[in-house]
Amino acid sequence: MRYQAIQRARFLARPNRFIAHVDLNGRTEVCHVKNTGRCRELLVPGAAVYLESSANPARKTKYDLVAVEKGSLLINMDAQAPNKVFGEWAAAGNFLPDLTAIRPEFTWEDSRFDFLLEDAQGKIFVEVKGVTLEEDGEVRFPDAPTERGVKHLRGLQRAVEQGHRAAVFFVIQMKGPTRFRPNDATHPAFGAALREAAGNGVDVYAYDCLVTPDSLTLDAPVPADLSPWGER
Repeated sequence: MRYQAIQRARFLARPNRFIAHVDLNGRTEVCHVKNTGRCRELLVPGAAVYLESSANPARKTKYDLVAVEKGSLLINMDAQAPNKVFGEWAAAGNFLPDLTAIRPEFTWEDSRFDFLLEDAQGKIFVEVKGVTLEEDGEVRFPDAPTERGVKHLRGLQRAVEQGHRAAVFFVIQMKGPTRFRPNDATHPAFGAALREAAGNGVDVYAYDCLVTPDSLTLDAPVPADLSPWGER
């Protein structure tokens, strides 16, 4: 996926989870943050950030904050991007080589999954999660408690119990991490639900991305370590 009209700026402050103040060419601008997560380790004063400008005059803010530099890493932090890049990647046959149909935002029972894909073997429900939390080469999800994420995992597990295929796909919005782990320290219930789902037939994938200021592309699988926190 690609962005249009990207500009580099410096992060100043985040008054709330929806907006940030940045220094753009010597002037302070208010921009929309396309990620409502905490992102505390990313949005630190002085960090280089990348903004996409909008031509819509009706918008309250002219810019969207879509990426940030963390040391030598360039991290995409657009919460809408993982679904877009997975959708493009899957539509090209990279997830199911014999793909016959792909439907986003599919409702099944009391769950709404990001994608329903089909091939000759039938349906597969896929839930996509974006990963931006990195420390010493390891990436983790989530960066804040997510009861919604736990609900999705339980829904995927029920789908498998009823004879369907199901997968959770972690889109790591950066390049080069050594491994992926559930963030038990932040939300132990999510880690437990992920391990239970994996143990009951839900496939777990983690892929990193090639990131530039104006693009994001799924690239390569990353090892997923689902061992409990105390066993690491």
